Amino acid sequence: MRYQRIFLVVMDSVGMGRAKDAKIYHDEGANTLGHILEKTHVELPHLNQLGLYNLLYDQEKPSIGCYTNMEEISNGKDTLTGHSEMMGIITKVPFQTFTETGFPKELIQELEEKTGRKVIGNKNASGTAIIEELGPEHIKTGAMIVYTSADSVLQIAAHEEVIPLKELYHICEIAREITKKPEYKVGRVIARPFIGTPGNFVRTANRHDYALDPAGVTDLDELKRLGYDVIAIGKISDIFNHRGITKSIKTQDNLDGIHKIIDTMHTNFHGLCFANLNDFDSKYGHRRNVEGYANALKELDQYIPEMLQSLREDDLFILTADHGNDPTWTGTDHTRENVPLFIYSKKLSKTGRIPTRKTFADLGETIIDNFQGIKKEVGTSFLDDITRKD
Repeated sequence: MRYQRIFLVVMDSVGMGRAKDAKIYHDEGANTLGHILEKTHVELPHLNQLGLYNLLYDQEKPSIGCYTNMEEISNGKDTLTGHSEMMGIITKVPFQTFTETGFPKELIQELEEKTGRKVIGNKNASGTAIIEELGPEHIKTGAMIVYTSADSVLQIAAHEEVIPLKELYHICEIAREITKKPEYKVGRVIARPFIGTPGNFVRTANRHDYALDPAGVTDLDELKRLGYDVIAIGKISDIFNHRGITKSIKTQDNLDGIHKIIDTMHTNFHGLCFANLNDFDSKYGHRRNVEGYANALKELDQYIPEMLQSLREDDLFILTADHGNDPTWTGTDHTRENVPLFIYSKKLSKTGRIPTRKTFADLGETIIDNFQGIKKEVGTSFLDDITRKD
């Protein structure tokens, strides 16, 4: 075993373009990082030290760690698909989306019958926009607000004083069972509680995701089987439907997530800390907010030195992404892109570019290789690439 602890941090949606199959997804030319830097000229000196500009601009300046890009082989470009591939599960049939039409009337009728509440909304919408639009009607009638997005997701918004959290969660559990049917197969159901008054509604931190079970044994399951700690920060536990997780830590936003990653670095554990920073995607990518996205990247960049300094000698730090969400692109959907991969440890025996990873599954294989678990047939460990001396 070469590293006692591994920190895997996912910058949700921070892609870098150049996916070979982008044309199939109508995303040829999308480049989340490249276009943000081009439009805003935001400076990211610490990510650059890890190799960011080398990746974006095909240069070979010195870096403090190893870097490369990763290609996705699963069918789809959503959070669940990307994270699943990282942990050894390849998605062949993409999850269904209902972006253009809303959910079928049969699904809505069954949800109404089983919950005893009417549905309003049932369309593609921004979560903050739809509660402003339909919140007053929801408060007046008690009907639940159902909406979707460009993702494979069914979201249910409710005021905490109108539909108590316990009931909202139960409603989402019912929706989760309904949407397991093959004709629907929605990736996630999300409870979206809010508080406040018309014109001043605010979503709370009591969000809860209900994902499908992973479609097989994940690398997280293997780590847990071996007796290692698997600490999930942010929405990681929800993404894997709590499978393979030994401890789950919720976060309020990116900054809270960063602080909790650093806090975890100062605790004693043996295994994997797996974190997701979601604001890039949910607050800025889908809303096509270029400046907001740039500021979120700058915020992360400012904390890179503290994170790296907080690592122990036998820690490995990995920073990557799960898909793209180019805020300069048309529509509000994710974008099919390659993602960056930055690797740092105080005991790396080499730095610089390593070979392009042909699947996100290389991440899980590397982690399993380090902890001497049972490897999968998909993915190739890059442990030797970052520790072997040339």
